[in-house]
Amino acid sequence: MLNRFFPENYMVSTYAVPFEKLYEEGYRGVIFDIDNTLVPHGAPADERAKKLFVRLREIGFQTCLISNNKEPRVKMFNEEIQTQYIYNAHKPSTKNYIKAMEMMNTNLDNTIFIGDQLFTDVWGAKRAGMHNILVKPMNPKEEIQIVLKRYLEKIVLHFYLKERKKGQ
Repeated sequence: MLNRFFPENYMVSTYAVPFEKLYEEGYRGVIFDIDNTLVPHGAPADERAKKLFVRLREIGFQTCLISNNKEPRVKMFNEEIQTQYIYNAHKPSTKNYIKAMEMMNTNLDNTIFIGDQLFTDVWGAKRAGMHNILVKPMNPKEEIQIVLKRYLEKIVLHFYLKERKKGQ
């Protein structure tokens, strides 16, 4: 039952994702959550995020941000990144994952989603049929509703890691 929330892959950081390898495997679009995936919650794009998006363009990726935040937050982050974005995404609703693929002109076979939350980011991507990577949150300082979800995520991740270890 918990496996419906299991990510396809779990990595220490967005910045550890082997994007060149993903491109070789046929991926052409990357959809990102912002807060605690690319930067700490509420932060503007930092040098690492800016360099990542330059690198992704050089590799050949289309990119899109989807966030449950309101437009001012997403727009502020995107000022230095200059990619497509969707705000008020209502994740885990699948509608905006699909809209992001349409915006990038990609599909379920060649798009991957990267985010830090199981019950919104990963579950929404899975429900949409999208490849996904869960990354560890960048910063422990979060809004109270997210802190509460993190306790439940720890339980799911315990079983995910146990299952993954068994499969090796």
